[in-house]
Amino acid sequence: MDKNDQNGRSGKPRGKPDAAPHPRRFTLPRGYGANERVAIFIDGSNLYNGMRENLRNTRVNLAELIQQLLRERPLYRTYYYNAPLTDDYDEELRDGQSRFFESLRRIPYVTVRLGKLHRRPDGSTVEKGIDVAIAVEALSLAFQDAYDTALLVSGDGDYVELVEALKRYGKHVECAMFRNQSAGTLLEHVDVFQNLDELDWSRILF
Repeated sequence: MDKNDQNGRSGKPRGKPDAAPHPRRFTLPRGYGANERVAIFIDGSNLYNGMRENLRNTRVNLAELIQQLLRERPLYRTYYYNAPLTDDYDEELRDGQSRFFESLRRIPYVTVRLGKLHRRPDGSTVEKGIDVAIAVEALSLAFQDAYDTALLVSGDGDYVELVEALKRYGKHVECAMFRNQSAGTLLEHVDVFQNLDELDWSRILF
């Protein structure tokens, strides 16, 4: 297990997403949706696994990542979801993850939501309640008209129903993830796909 596992690792297994033959590709120009309030919902485990696979580095400056995803649009709030490591993980990893979560809480307009990690009989681990928590919060805020655009940092195809529900509320929906971690079914439903491969990671990683 590498040292970077302390930064947001939840142990959630991820299979390879189904590929879209002709994925949506959008380049957001500077000033796009300049007055739209953006709420960002980050699936921390999904982001971690994408960074580990594509960048071999999971040490992220979340504030800089948020700014690059916003593209100069106003932020309503960022919600970061993950699950703490269980007691059977190495203490150093658990302490490192706790420090990482605390560092996120110090970023203005960032809310950290923690679920639970469940260990299966075969020894693998899976998050409990993260997908539901994201859906409930995104829909509740949409009902309150708290934001105009929901930006989902995840490539999980399980969010398709959430995307469609948000659009019925009149919201624009974007997803941001590495292309090889993005389910084709999700890309077919979102309004805008931000490919994380195209960000300036020299300013985000440390």
